[in-house]
Amino acid sequence: MFDGKYILISAVAAIMATIAATVSNGLGWPVWAMFIGWVAFFFGKSSLSGAAATFGCLAIGLVLGNVAGICIGLLAPKAGFWAISPVVFVVATVVVSLRGVPVLNNIPAYFLGLITFFAAYLPLGVSATVSLILPTALGVVAAFCTGVLQKHMSVKAPV
Repeated sequence: MFDGKYILISAVAAIMATIAATVSNGLGWPVWAMFIGWVAFFFGKSSLSGAAATFGCLAIGLVLGNVAGICIGLLAPKAGFWAISPVVFVVATVVVSLRGVPVLNNIPAYFLGLITFFAAYLPLGVSATVSLILPTALGVVAAFCTGVLQKHMSVKAPV
């Protein structure tokens, strides 16, 4: 079970994760956000178009998180802590309804985008979304490259 090929395939993932984390850190991007992109990749199809679709859902989730934060902020002076209730209801309805869109139906990636935006606790605005789109994109790309390399290594040579 733990033969040389198994260990090599595991090492590819570790090396790619190390490279992506180092690049993210070197660019001043949150490494944890890069790993959110990495995780999101595995909820979609492992093709190039699947990775792009997953990233699209993740990015939309980030944008929805930003919009939700703005809406909560607008409602909070009147509604207090209840401001979150209608906003979460609307956002969750939108996200769950997107399961019917053939290409952009990766609900976990939307929610990972939302989680990422709120976990970052950044000031609301376009720059906050952009600052999270870049490292999550790096994570999706790194996971995709890992999968391609691992698949190439797993192909059996003709006898």
